[in-house]
Amino acid sequence: MEFPVTSESASVGLLEQLVGFPTVSRDSNLALISFVADYLRGFGIASELFHNKERTKANLFATIGPGDRGGIVLSGHTDVVPVDGQNWSVDPFRLTRRDGRLYGRGTADMKGFIASVLATVPALAREDLAVPVHLAFSYDEEIGCVGVGSLLEELQTRANKPRLCLIGEPSELRPILGHKGKIAARCRVRGFACHSAHSPSGVNAIEYAARLIAQLGRIGERLAQPGLRDTRFDPPFSTVQTGLIKGGTALNIVPAECEFDFEVRAVPGFDPERVVAELRDHAATEVEPRMRAVQADTGVSVDVVASYPALATDAHSEAARLLADWSGSAEFGTVAFGSEGGLYDRAGIPAVVCGPGSMDQGHKPDEFITVDQLARCDAMLARLARYLRHA
Repeated sequence: MEFPVTSESASVGLLEQLVGFPTVSRDSNLALISFVADYLRGFGIASELFHNKERTKANLFATIGPGDRGGIVLSGHTDVVPVDGQNWSVDPFRLTRRDGRLYGRGTADMKGFIASVLATVPALAREDLAVPVHLAFSYDEEIGCVGVGSLLEELQTRANKPRLCLIGEPSELRPILGHKGKIAARCRVRGFACHSAHSPSGVNAIEYAARLIAQLGRIGERLAQPGLRDTRFDPPFSTVQTGLIKGGTALNIVPAECEFDFEVRAVPGFDPERVVAELRDHAATEVEPRMRAVQADTGVSVDVVASYPALATDAHSEAARLLADWSGSAEFGTVAFGSEGGLYDRAGIPAVVCGPGSMDQGHKPDEFITVDQLARCDAMLARLARYLRHA
């Protein structure tokens, strides 16, 4: 496989290659993973792959340096969000250079970081590292951090578990120690259809779904009260929102089915399962009795689709100290979006977040990262490499 030869920085050239793989979460990432594995093999570095059940996607894990001790994980997800319905002025899966910006899907979130990591590999491979560095590139982060689980299960069984994980989500290279946790859930309402002229004889699934959505709104209002706030975050409280809804077949038919998806983004210390449990209780005590008074074979189900825990790394920990050294700043912050960091932390691997680009550009048409941000990330990873040599 050929790799780019360019007068630009190596990270820009590699980013061009990575953007060319349309790794939307609904599709396979194996072509990109094969590219990365071949690239690493060119420097004598072996890769381990952890596939999904269908073997259509894989996590990649590779180690540079001594294998008899715990090292530093550099983590990034390979999947990107869709471009459907977005008005792009450029081809989203071809890198476009314009006025110091690099446009393409995933440039900020988060192939820019992966490109910078890969650009650092040749120097790392030449060194006699005192501390190993592990590369961990996952799938399906964008649909709830569901892909990295198989990799973390394996790492927990190893004698030399990594000491620290640096996740390169776009933070404009600000050192981040915390983010909210999340639950994504789906509520299904099973009603009873009839002609709309006789609507009192039916059970309107959409109308009962609306009652449940209204209850979620009331829960969200409670969570915003001052006593439940954490001022480290913006917004400084846990949030609840309904993002998708579908139901009904025709205007003159009382709808028998309706489902909606909602999410809870929770500050550290608040268990988002509480919202799911409260909605289930409200359905059982307030909604289903009214539905079944009309038709017995009706009901509500609420199922968790995906979840990940919050991250709250101690500012006085070794992880925080090292991140300050590598990033050049001890002005630690938090972000509102999530990452795989909480899962690494729960697996016993302290996690921090610091990466190039801004989430202000992520998930949008004409997503971009600046050349300067990539260069600054290259410099941060060079400082990390010095630590790996001399620690």
